[in-house]
Amino acid sequence: MTVSSVQLRTDRWRHDQWIIAIGIFKLIQAALFVLLGIGAIRLLHKDLVAETERFILAMRFNPEGRFVNLLLERVGMIDPHRLKQISAAIFGIAALDAIEGTGLVLEKAWAEFVTLILTASFLPLEVVEIIRHDTWIRIALTVINFLVVVYLLQLVRLRMRERRLRRAGRL
Repeated sequence: MTVSSVQLRTDRWRHDQWIIAIGIFKLIQAALFVLLGIGAIRLLHKDLVAETERFILAMRFNPEGRFVNLLLERVGMIDPHRLKQISAAIFGIAALDAIEGTGLVLEKAWAEFVTLILTASFLPLEVVEIIRHDTWIRIALTVINFLVVVYLLQLVRLRMRERRLRRAGRL
């Protein structure tokens, strides 16, 4: 059974719009991670506990609350070396998102595979985090990432089928 090239081009156009949308999402995510990394670097030579306390008061959280005390305790354990490691990890994630996003916007086949592998590899961690402490933001982001994985799996299978048909001379 052969598939007409007009139908494949129409399907491909529709798929490419979603790929570009995913790419734009990844680029926006990369930009946000860069801003977060810059924020982490700016905190390097500051008292993290005092900055956190100022933020807690500005946000009008209960300064005597259990969550606030836990947060202040955890922030107090972060030394400058650990903060550098955190900011390096944040910039690494931003670089991966920028590579994925750029490749997807430029409609490169390798970007589909990279995005599929990276997004699918983080899904188990996201599910574990939801089990530990579920929030609507975590659930929404996990659902979006799951839908991206399902979509990319279907797209990669379609493109591989296209290539096989093209090689067999049926297209």
